[in-house]
Amino acid sequence: MDILTGSSITVLILVAVIIFVVFAGAKMVPQGYNYTVERFGKYRKTLHPGLNIIIPFIDQIGHKLNMMEQVLDVPAQEVITKDNATITADGVTFYQVLSASQAAYEVLGLQNAILNLTMTNIRSVMGSMDLDELLSNRDEINARLLRVVDAACEPWGVKITRIEIKDINPPNDLVNAMGRQMKAEREKRASILEAEGARQAEIAKAEGVKQSLILEAEGRQQAAMRDAEARERLAQAEAKATMMVSEAIAKGDMGAINYFVANKYVEAFGELAKSPNQKTLILPMEATGMIGSLAGIAEISKEVLRDNEHRRSSRIPNTGNSEG
Repeated sequence: MDILTGSSITVLILVAVIIFVVFAGAKMVPQGYNYTVERFGKYRKTLHPGLNIIIPFIDQIGHKLNMMEQVLDVPAQEVITKDNATITADGVTFYQVLSASQAAYEVLGLQNAILNLTMTNIRSVMGSMDLDELLSNRDEINARLLRVVDAACEPWGVKITRIEIKDINPPNDLVNAMGRQMKAEREKRASILEAEGARQAEIAKAEGVKQSLILEAEGRQQAAMRDAEARERLAQAEAKATMMVSEAIAKGDMGAINYFVANKYVEAFGELAKSPNQKTLILPMEATGMIGSLAGIAEISKEVLRDNEHRRSSRIPNTGNSEG
């Protein structure tokens, strides 16, 4: 019994040792983490999420690293710009560990190293820019910081995904000066726009006067053309009347001569009456000749009427004969 009891105890101890060794060699790595394995103080391999087996008592866990993207606040610091303006700026840095071995063994104090590197480059980048450029080109500052810090962190197995400047705070007196400058600039732009509006109004007014003068000149031209046409038609009518009178004279018609002379006589007296300086009009003794000419005109009219009646009466019998 004693022998059996001793052997049973030995087996139990052996089983317990085996179970302890198995548990010592089995390592569970959570999602989002990587563990480094060291053998006798030297890096051997990296354990990924899940169940992993190592040699107990020989291999041991060195560093436990978070492989998820992490956020690092950059505290506020004073920066002197290129034009000697002092501002206060802070920011935030996003980074992710890509290689657990490099992050564990290439740098001591990863977060502190990234923080100091970011702060140093913020002073370098912002110090190379004027204040106006600094306030208006925040995207350019972020891009330059990301490019420089990411290149510096690459040997550490770290990827800098984003760097953002949160606040840029100039001193109060500088803010007041900037406010006055902005107000003056806006007033200047308003004055320029007002002057430009007045200039455009004057141009439009001058253009309107120009168009009015052009239209007035065109109207005078049209009126002159119409007057010329009227004078031309009047001259043609007078020429035709003169020709008819000439033909009547050639036939020996004295009434036509009297009509022609009386017409010219009346036109001459009409021109005398239209004179603005004419207050008294004295008729010559030959006015009776003009009256006789008017009588001649009456005789011509009577002869024309008798000829028309004779022609009308001569047409009536012809019409009756045609009906019979």
